[in-house]
Amino acid sequence: MISPHAIIEDGAVIGKDVSIGHFSIIGKDVKIGDGTRVGSHVTLTGHTSIGKNNQIFQYASVGEVPQSTGYKNEPTELRIGHNNIIREFCTLHTGTVEGGGITRIGNDNFLMAYVHIAHDCILGNKIIFANGSSLAGHVVVGDHVIFGGFTLIHQFCKIGAHVMTGIGAVSFKDIPPYLKVAGNTARPYGINVKGLQRRGFNEEEISALKDAYRALYRSQLSFQDAIVEINKLAADDTNVKVFADFLANSERGVVR
Repeated sequence: MISPHAIIEDGAVIGKDVSIGHFSIIGKDVKIGDGTRVGSHVTLTGHTSIGKNNQIFQYASVGEVPQSTGYKNEPTELRIGHNNIIREFCTLHTGTVEGGGITRIGNDNFLMAYVHIAHDCILGNKIIFANGSSLAGHVVVGDHVIFGGFTLIHQFCKIGAHVMTGIGAVSFKDIPPYLKVAGNTARPYGINVKGLQRRGFNEEEISALKDAYRALYRSQLSFQDAIVEINKLAADDTNVKVFADFLANSERGVVR
């Protein structure tokens, strides 16, 4: 299951039932979990740990040093969880010392071709990146997010859970959970109702989130007054509480 044409450096740790295709290169500080499939012409390098049952397709570059002018060859890391799909020509970089030293990718994520995950990003679970989507450094992404093709996220932004972006969306600010956004620069287009329904949210829960959305985006209230109204709604709904907490903790400001 490991091609004789693959290069595996001394020190690399290869789990059970791992397959590695022709002409792939596995660096000395790489760890690959059981059942992971690595295609041909893949480069796995750096201090990179990969969990179980991942699929990494041909020509992906995983664990390369960050594209940061402040990087001084420190032994920073990339940690990838389980059951992820990483398609052709994806680029995933290790962290930087000033950013905490670790880029983290959770479980059950789908990264389509040409996706870029920069240094110090933190990804949750069950995220879909359509082709060409890119995260700059230090971006945090919640669970169940769907990025439309060629979505671009500015450094240090936070993307809440259950967000969906339109094709070519560009965001320089945080995107609160549960929203649909589109455009350059990204603007909100309501609650991601279809996505929430598919994930088991009931009509009462979705209605409460719509009320919170209206308070922030449709009520003509100032941002601070809108937060006061949303906090009132959050007292009776845990999902709205998540929405309210995200707004309260945003450092870059949110899409408006």
